Amino acid sequence: MRRLPPLTAIEAFVQVARLGSVKAAAEALALSSPALTRRIQSLERFVGHALFERRHQSIHLNGEGEQLLSEIAPALDQLALAMERALGSQELMRLRLGVPPLFASQRMMQHLPELRAAHPELHIDIDTAAHGLARLDEGLDAVIVVAGEIEPHLYSCRIDAQDRVVAIGARSLTEGPEAIRDPAELSRATIFLHRDLPDTFDYWREAVGMPDLQPAAIDHFDSGQLILDAAAQGLGVAFMLESHLRESHDARLVRLFGLAVESPYSYWFACRRSSMARRPVRIFHDWLFANGEG
Repeated sequence: MRRLPPLTAIEAFVQVARLGSVKAAAEALALSSPALTRRIQSLERFVGHALFERRHQSIHLNGEGEQLLSEIAPALDQLALAMERALGSQELMRLRLGVPPLFASQRMMQHLPELRAAHPELHIDIDTAAHGLARLDEGLDAVIVVAGEIEPHLYSCRIDAQDRVVAIGARSLTEGPEAIRDPAELSRATIFLHRDLPDTFDYWREAVGMPDLQPAAIDHFDSGQLILDAAAQGLGVAFMLESHLRESHDARLVRLFGLAVESPYSYWFACRRSSMARRPVRIFHDWLFANGEG
């Protein structure tokens, strides 16, 4: 059998690749940055080529590094799990996750049995309160948020491809003498905005060439599901993401005007970079994106 590189070098490589930072990986492994760098360099000498692109104050996997990570990381995770079992360490793992209620109900809860079947030792405390990013230092291990961008000091990964903003209304709004068939007719309608998506209408009306369009009124909600329910009842027109309409599976709702514009907002997974070294966070992260959400 071919000689293998030191396991410590492989562990260092995987940590740097996952955290995107030599400093964060060194902290996770209780090493100095120079010591961790030497382990990476020893692995690169072993394979005979560089695994990272090194830039000013940043480090990123190159093509060879991405290929190696995809093949070696699952095996390393399985080795860690096997060692835990061998040591009799079957204590519950707990993830404290912040997540918007609409994402949880539309896109996560129905898939959690698959995660439980694969990792019965993992338990998740779900927190649906607002301001998840700000509470990463106040008890949350990781969050799913809808945002324009995530501050670079955090680890983040976009869950969706670029989404689109749409006008969502009841099917009944497209019928009868009082139907709303043209964007200009929003001047006699109430529109609904989510507090986490405050600029959706401004962005939409600018993109469709009607920057001065004014609705009859604007009502704000902090619940995506209640916005969809209100729109389904014909109480107004919701400006939300196209994925919100698609995942609602509500036959009462339709996209109005046949218009959709690129959204400044997307769903993101985010956590402290050092948190990616924790098994509960890493297991959920890997499952989330393997599950087809990424």
